[in-house]
Amino acid sequence: MSQQNPYIQDANTRLPKHKYRIRFLPMDRIIEVDPADLPYGDHGRPGSILDIALHHGIDVDHACGGVCACSTCHVIVREGLKSCNEPDDEEEDQLDDAYGLTPQSRLACQCVPDGSADIVVEIPSWNRNLVRE
Repeated sequence: MSQQNPYIQDANTRLPKHKYRIRFLPMDRIIEVDPADLPYGDHGRPGSILDIALHHGIDVDHACGGVCACSTCHVIVREGLKSCNEPDDEEEDQLDDAYGLTPQSRLACQCVPDGSADIVVEIPSWNRNLVRE
């Protein structure tokens, strides 16, 4: 079961119906996402970029556990943003606190690609937590 903030209404997300790829930068790692395997765990919304990344061993910091209560999982969707759900008010409020905000910025825990296009996601350097206490 996916972890979600109980105070936030469910977003209008569509899980993919076809396989698609996510390319994670800067490590240049390509993941093929099979919709039959989603969701992988309890990291953000079902089918979220965070859930996919963590399942495949790609570390994305997420201090709140993926419930849209912080901005630590901030990523930049460089390609394929139109295939992702629209950010809701709660996500936009959290993004206001994100460092290095761009027009393509999203919270990995809330951004769910619908599989209609391959996407490219950049994990900013300040978000790659290589050493955890």
